[in-house]
Amino acid sequence: MTTALQPFGFDTDSFEAFLAQRAEPDWLLSMRRQSWDTYSKLAWPTRDHEEWIRTDIRTFRIENFRPPIQAPPASVAPPGLLTREVELAGACVSINSHSTSHWLAPQLASKGVLFGSLPELLADNADRLRPHLERQIVLPGYDKFAALTSAFWIGGQLLFVPRGVRVELPLHSLAALTADGVDLQKTLVILEEGAEATMLSETASLSVDVEAGNVVGSAPAESRGLHAGITEIVQGAGSRLRYVNLQNWGTGVWHFAHQKARLERDAGLQWTLAALGGKTAKVNQQVELAGKRSECQVNGVMFTEGRQHFSYHTLQHHQAPETRSDFLYKSALQDKSRTVWRGMIKVDPAAQKTDGYQRNDNLLLSDTSRADSIPGLEIEADDVRCTHGSTSGNVEEELIFYACSRGLTRREAVRLIVTGFFQQVLDRITIPSVRDALVNAIAQRVREYR
Repeated sequence: MTTALQPFGFDTDSFEAFLAQRAEPDWLLSMRRQSWDTYSKLAWPTRDHEEWIRTDIRTFRIENFRPPIQAPPASVAPPGLLTREVELAGACVSINSHSTSHWLAPQLASKGVLFGSLPELLADNADRLRPHLERQIVLPGYDKFAALTSAFWIGGQLLFVPRGVRVELPLHSLAALTADGVDLQKTLVILEEGAEATMLSETASLSVDVEAGNVVGSAPAESRGLHAGITEIVQGAGSRLRYVNLQNWGTGVWHFAHQKARLERDAGLQWTLAALGGKTAKVNQQVELAGKRSECQVNGVMFTEGRQHFSYHTLQHHQAPETRSDFLYKSALQDKSRTVWRGMIKVDPAAQKTDGYQRNDNLLLSDTSRADSIPGLEIEADDVRCTHGSTSGNVEEELIFYACSRGLTRREAVRLIVTGFFQQVLDRITIPSVRDALVNAIAQRVREYR
């Protein structure tokens, strides 16, 4: 069920053909046109840009991909890794940007909760959602990929929780790609004042039976694909959100993502991010602490192998007094893979009594892997506590010997050590199924360390 390729690519003609197929309000079409104008004027990032100096995308060719204009046939996707033995309040699935299924518990819908396909929900709630879409906390002008998604987003997920509503059970979204598939999605999470929710979001590369229109398993590891996505999280005063994002594409997928959250007064966000798949991943993750006493905890887990290249840039932007942020990223690397983590704590002059922390630890499982870690501080207030740290090192042979002397094979010993390395992050995850899924997914990838 590979999405049919159209006889055009990402150019002005294909964009106009795309708009002609959209049954959208004029204000949204106008926003798309402005974003396309920005895209047309911007150059592709090069290593002359500070954010891209360690990430080489010279082999990326946008002309190798086509907009997924045509929706795939109806298909049943496999259950996600994060949902085993988990009772859900709702779920949605998309393949190659297009929604294939979604549902929400009736008792939540009766309270005004919206969850599912963003384009479909927008069609029925345009006036209600317009202010949130027009806000655009991820600006199209950030780079060419942001502009591309802002202009061309075809699918996406929406979670909207009204004032004071508490969603007890998790909600789950799965975005899948087939071979040569393209995923252009915008995810919008909106919690009004006092609302609470948990959202589990994951990606996967799938192999399908074209004639039957059914998923037959995971796609070959080298299957090519493109993801260019935007995630926007907007939390009202006193709201609480747990957001888990598992990136598990095949290792032939280009992954470009802009992820940003904005927190108002007394809002709290726990954001867990795990990155396992993709050929090259370039992710910008930002949290704006815009309201007094807002706080966030961001947990990152990365495991790379082969020649994978992951570049993650994080920003903790303290804009109001008495705000708190805690970013902890850990990565394990084997073979000839590479990670780049560049973190920044920015404190505005008005953000007195800020408490900001960031840490990045890297475990090198081969002599040919490489981890670049660049923490940073930009502080314009004088009554703050901001700290950062970074470590990188190999697996100690003494630890492997000790574990092997207790009856473990060398590979089992390395798996145990890697799991222990990630334990600090895993302990922060309060959903047992998510914790177990990440442990199992990482353990399956670990090879012997020599």
